[in-house]
Amino acid sequence: MASSTGSRRGAATAASTPASTPASTPAAATPPRVGEQIQRLRNERQLTLDDLSRAAGVSKSMLSEIERDKANPTIAVAWRLTNALGITLDELFAPPRAPEMIRVDGPHDIPTLSGHDGRYQLRVWGPLDLAGKFEWYELTLPGGGALVSNAHEPGTREHLTVLQGAIEIEAAATVRRLKSGDTARYAADAPHAIRNPGKAEAKALLIVIHR
Repeated sequence: MASSTGSRRGAATAASTPASTPASTPAAATPPRVGEQIQRLRNERQLTLDDLSRAAGVSKSMLSEIERDKANPTIAVAWRLTNALGITLDELFAPPRAPEMIRVDGPHDIPTLSGHDGRYQLRVWGPLDLAGKFEWYELTLPGGGALVSNAHEPGTREHLTVLQGAIEIEAAATVRRLKSGDTARYAADAPHAIRNPGKAEAKALLIVIHR
């Protein structure tokens, strides 16, 4: 009788030898969603399809197809669109970044507007994408300085809190003087002015709410 030991050993060896598997095919890279990116950038800049179409020299129908990912732009068309949006081709094709949970702007990130005659300085604390809706500034007035404004859109109101010094508000043919800590609220859809009647520098928080 043949020994069963050799048979069992052979079977065990065969069982322990892994079966060969076909080589896996690498997954194809997913192309970037260029249309979605262009639409997002256009909306961030508050541009209509017509606005971007004219600025880039691309037909509105083609732009609409690109934004809906129904058509892929050529390099020439993509270049014209990025040029109109103020970005580079690399930025257009880069994968979207995860949104920042907390965004921190340093002192050098805050835009500053100064009067031509040096009579006022405005630091723009509010994000630029809220301009024309809800704005807030740090207003600095040197002695004798003033910020004189024309009427804003109907329904616009301003709220000013004096942080340092004394300030006079002129609105609706009325003048009120404020000291540090006081807050004035007034209609800004008519000509109005904010003045520093003293010699020392004055500072205030200015909030503008558009209707």
